[in-house]
Amino acid sequence: MNFPHPLMAPVIELALQAGDAILPFWRTDTTVTAKADDSPVTAADLAAHHLILDGLTALDPSIPVLSEEDANIPQSVRAGWQRWWLVDPLDGTKEFISGSEEFTVNIALIEQGRVVFGVVSMPTNGRFYVGGAGLGSWRGDKGAEPLAIQVRDVPPAGEAFTVVASRRHSSPEQERLLAGLSASLGELELANIGSSLKFCLLAEGAADCYPRLAPTSQWDTAAAQGVLEGAGGEVLELSGATFSYPARESLLNGFFVALPAKAAWREKLLALATS
Repeated sequence: MNFPHPLMAPVIELALQAGDAILPFWRTDTTVTAKADDSPVTAADLAAHHLILDGLTALDPSIPVLSEEDANIPQSVRAGWQRWWLVDPLDGTKEFISGSEEFTVNIALIEQGRVVFGVVSMPTNGRFYVGGAGLGSWRGDKGAEPLAIQVRDVPPAGEAFTVVASRRHSSPEQERLLAGLSASLGELELANIGSSLKFCLLAEGAADCYPRLAPTSQWDTAAAQGVLEGAGGEVLELSGATFSYPARESLLNGFFVALPAKAAWREKLLALATS
């Protein structure tokens, strides 16, 4: 199909190629090394990183790349960037190491700190998600025409309000938020899934809310934020401001909530998140 942004199709192909570079290392005895922050890195992360870096540079050498595996770029340099790629070559390394299928390749185009579009691909099955604010969002599978996807403003009749949570990361603040949501909206269904697929569940209308009151990094969220925004969702700081990616010294994100933009319970969620 003809995607609405000229870089979408080549970046989808690049994300799928990165997945192919990752798969030979999956469910093998690949060596795991600890980085300076104690997060794990494998040969699969690095293989995907180099493929994506080379591919994005070939697409447009004027657009710099900030990747989890090459993030030691001074803030003074990044502050001069107007347009850049934000990349996680293998999001969900812990899931990858454990043998789970819940890991992704994330590539986002950023302009002036805002996501233009993002691509999230799943190496184990070739599925991808792509989208951006004002552009629309799609889910694609090998050999099939991509399908447009959309958030749901309310759960279907008879279904519970579904909150996406992390298998590995929570916090006392997040547990209090979930308790408050349950008291306000009734019994919750929790959908536990790894990596940036949390946002994609919302984008395709399979869940209602993703609160994250625990740490993430910029490359963990940007690509999937683009997918969600294109599908009619939004990602907000707890203040209610749109979540963005300025060239801060720290590449860690603040807390956020992801939800449908037209959700009637939006203000209730923000109130609970800040209480």
